[in-house]
Amino acid sequence: MKLHCFGESGHSYKAALALELAGLDWEPVFVDFFSGTTRGAEFRSDINEMGECPVLVDGEVTLSQSGVIQQYLSDTYGKFGGNTPEQKREILRWQLWDNHKLSSNAGLCRFLMNFLPQEKRPAEVIAFLQGRLKATYAVLEKHLESRDWIVGDAVTNADLTCCSYLYYPEPFGFDREEHPNIDAWLSRISALPGWKHPYDLMPGNPSDRA
Repeated sequence: MKLHCFGESGHSYKAALALELAGLDWEPVFVDFFSGTTRGAEFRSDINEMGECPVLVDGEVTLSQSGVIQQYLSDTYGKFGGNTPEQKREILRWQLWDNHKLSSNAGLCRFLMNFLPQEKRPAEVIAFLQGRLKATYAVLEKHLESRDWIVGDAVTNADLTCCSYLYYPEPFGFDREEHPNIDAWLSRISALPGWKHPYDLMPGNPSDRA
């Protein structure tokens, strides 16, 4: 399998981490996002019409959107998808919540704070996003108060989607020390055999452009 991705992409990390923790045979294909590759006509015609990463290619199957890729890996290879219909629905609930409340805001806030020139960083937008994220962290912190994993008694796609942006070192308004339950949960995930940091798992790092 090939995963079109880049290290700075938290959504790519969700798919890459699922592939790696499942022990599947895959390789990353670097997408030079910061040079405009995903906005190019060739990428949109040959790889993904939406102009986004990640994109998984598994033989004749080509998929985009991290949640779809995670579900495909679960359906095809039996990993991280839950054991009962109730768990499967609960995993999907948290994936949708993450994409709307956590990853979308964290990804945008991180981009605005770290990948734009200083003079172009919109302070009011950043403050608004951080306010939304503060409420979002509180939801996850409360949910993890009396459990090790978001759904059930083992790691699932719910964990792999919600954790993705929280491992990145760039500032965007998240401090692990302020959220002890989230901190312990992230430590449990990073202790899993095969876990790698996004910059170790995928090509592409801000230091490459420094």
